[in-house]
Amino acid sequence: MKIKSVKLFAIIFVLTVFGSSWVNTSGAKAPKKPRNIILFIGDGMGTAQVSAGMQVKSGSLFLELFPYAGFSKTFSADNYVTDSAAGGTAISCGVKTRNGMIGMGPDSTVLRSIIEIAHSNGLATGIVSTSAVTHATPASFVAHNAGRGNYEDIAKDFLSGTVDVFIGGGENHFRKRADGADLTLDLKTKGYDVVYTLDDLKKSGSSKIAGLLSKEHMPSVEAGRSGMLTEMVNKAIETLSRDKDGFFLMVEGSMIDWGGHDKNIAYVVSEMIDLDDAIGAAYRYADQNKQTLIVVTADHETGGLTLTGGNVADKSLHVNFIQSGNHTAVMVPVFSFGPGAEKFAGILDNTYFFGEFLNLLKIK
Repeated sequence: MKIKSVKLFAIIFVLTVFGSSWVNTSGAKAPKKPRNIILFIGDGMGTAQVSAGMQVKSGSLFLELFPYAGFSKTFSADNYVTDSAAGGTAISCGVKTRNGMIGMGPDSTVLRSIIEIAHSNGLATGIVSTSAVTHATPASFVAHNAGRGNYEDIAKDFLSGTVDVFIGGGENHFRKRADGADLTLDLKTKGYDVVYTLDDLKKSGSSKIAGLLSKEHMPSVEAGRSGMLTEMVNKAIETLSRDKDGFFLMVEGSMIDWGGHDKNIAYVVSEMIDLDDAIGAAYRYADQNKQTLIVVTADHETGGLTLTGGNVADKSLHVNFIQSGNHTAVMVPVFSFGPGAEKFAGILDNTYFFGEFLNLLKIK
């Protein structure tokens, strides 16, 4: 009897740990494919950046609740070390391109992004970023340009209407332009509620929102942005989830990368934890909704960060960055939760996400 009890306990343990990793607390059968997808990109976020956040955050990272994990290979079409433009384009369009190119193949062929395809299939779409929305990563989901620095041209591509909600910085690229145009007037004509403050963003009841919350990039967490990304994500989800056909939302935590370039661990960690808090907002929605897949990854690692020591009790860290503080070619982590999450475990190429997102959403 005792031996049987031990065996029964072992079976229960195995089923609990290694069985269905997405727990459906409602008791209803979990869907195999999602209705909605929320993609988080931690710009410059490698495994060391995640580990640093785990060490310093009071309490666990929300990422630690994600049942599946893997890695993504990040090299571009012309360089073993990608930049954000090529890395973002590989994720958004499924094609490796040359560094510096946005939404285009290496031969300058225009590529359709997951956002554009989702929109054409009737899904609501959104972009949230702590940088200017015209910056490389968010732009790669919306725009098509051979040069990532052509911010004013990239801003024009937002007039296509393929993104229902976009929130971040970059007001000057729409309003204070060399050509004298005010693109926000065109956005309003197309039905967008154009807002410039977090309070006005939260008040908006429109299904189409252009949230230009800073003249250029938004401030860092250390400079006062703490908590804003979570509010931005909550508003995007609230707005996009009204669409009965589902939605696709991309959220970028831009400044993990900038902290790496600066070789500033406090900058890196504060941005990493802020992104994780925003992931927590999406996690709470998806855990209740049961039809939403969340995927968290990075376009590349920045700074060659290594954790050389620390103290768990006082949450201290000893770290090294590479001398240049530039991007590196190491694989970056992938975390996933919700219906279809198991598809993102293992070692993947950064072009994998695009095709699998299409497959899971059943769109072409």
